[in-house]
Amino acid sequence: MTEHGGAGRDRGQVRVRFAPSPSGDLHLGNIRTALYDWAFARATGGVFVLRIEDTDATRVKPEYIASAQETLRWLGLDWDEGPGVGGTCGPYQQSQRLDIYAEWLAKFLADGHAYYCYCTPEELQARRQAARQAGGPSGYDGHCRVLTADQVAAYRAEGRRPVVRFRMPEGSTTFTDLIRGEVTFDHAHVPDFVLARADGAPLYTLAVAVDDVLMKITHVVRGDDLLSSTPRQIAVYHAMGVTDDQVPVFAHLPFVLGPNGQKLSKRNGVVSINWYREQGFLPEAICNYLALLGWSPGENREEFTLAEMAAEFDLARVNANPAQFDVRKLEAINGDKIRALAPADFAARLTPFLAAEGLAADPPSAAEAALIAAAAPLVQERCTTLAGGAAMLGFLFTAEDQFGVDPEAGASTLTQEAGPVLATAHQALSELAAWTAADIEATLRAALVDGLGLKPRAAFSGALRVAVTGSRAGPPLFQSLELLGRDRTLDRLARARAIAAPA
Repeated sequence: MTEHGGAGRDRGQVRVRFAPSPSGDLHLGNIRTALYDWAFARATGGVFVLRIEDTDATRVKPEYIASAQETLRWLGLDWDEGPGVGGTCGPYQQSQRLDIYAEWLAKFLADGHAYYCYCTPEELQARRQAARQAGGPSGYDGHCRVLTADQVAAYRAEGRRPVVRFRMPEGSTTFTDLIRGEVTFDHAHVPDFVLARADGAPLYTLAVAVDDVLMKITHVVRGDDLLSSTPRQIAVYHAMGVTDDQVPVFAHLPFVLGPNGQKLSKRNGVVSINWYREQGFLPEAICNYLALLGWSPGENREEFTLAEMAAEFDLARVNANPAQFDVRKLEAINGDKIRALAPADFAARLTPFLAAEGLAADPPSAAEAALIAAAAPLVQERCTTLAGGAAMLGFLFTAEDQFGVDPEAGASTLTQEAGPVLATAHQALSELAAWTAADIEATLRAALVDGLGLKPRAAFSGALRVAVTGSRAGPPLFQSLELLGRDRTLDRLARARAIAAPA
């Protein structure tokens, strides 16, 4: 039995890697892993390596690789070595390391750690099925482990192109996982596995181990779904000459579950990090919430900065149990982070969302920028996402010929009963000398509350608000009217009055 561990042994400087295989947008699970890798490196004064696993050119595209790097930068997860940064162990993109893998593949073959396998997919399937029916293991049965020269010649004469398989040693592998504790795999259940395809293209099982060794990775922090690959990886390390005390320490992170209790995936919830970005979730809120899916700084603290996480992160405090993703909790944290922003910062972050909806130019004009700066504080305390904040302010930036009210809100408020309210408000505001929020409030209270006897809620949350903002909910009414301006306010009231009390 081979044992590995070493959470407490002196390994020198920590070197940890995040190694995505981007076949689309990074998802929440990817980011949680990257976040823990980054935090572990920062907490220990170690090195955070970004490695791109792109040997499968049919799935991993250059635009996905670029997007993954941009997303990590947006989140604040900077890497010390990797694409765009460099380092002494590069290149850090696997498609640029094919010669390295070929050299190790040849060495494994020469040393007897690997062998050519000529079995066809049909033969493998037939033998697996027969093994299952007989109640035996259904993994690879070692058919090509020992072939005679005649057998090899016959296979080659048929035109068969062999894959390369690793010769898994007998026995078992035991290692101490920093999260799961001691884990043992009996090699009887770890059949010989493929290192390279028939065309020589390396598979994950070869490239990941070679890269970890050559990049001097000390700790492998990754998802629980890769736990079963660990004995294979350790076996390849050994074949490369790595001794027991040099094998990286493993830490397998628990699954992130969706609302239905199943593993988070595209089938049971939105998992693309870019979707949350487009909805206006702040990077600091995303990192804060994902950190809580398995770890916390203690003392029931739920909100913290990346810097605070980096100062306190400890893999020993990562919970081994799966965590459940709750978008409502993320929204709550995002709202808190939005409210904590400086007003100018919030306005700057809100601007692209107004531009994305065609409500402001990109970049905004001087007049638009001034209006955004004045209006942003009205929604900063009320919105949970930047997209939501932009939607609340849409009525201020919409051209009059494009402005309309929400159909449902209009149907319930712009009724005949609302006619006198709108007429009274229009008359009172048209006579107002100074167009300030305070004067607007005083005038409308005198006209609607004192004059018509309306309750404040009925006066200001119904037809009047819908008429000028298009919605029943939004920023404070009187400040909104001040920013909207006299002419636009009176015009919208007149149009709403015509709807409520048609001639």
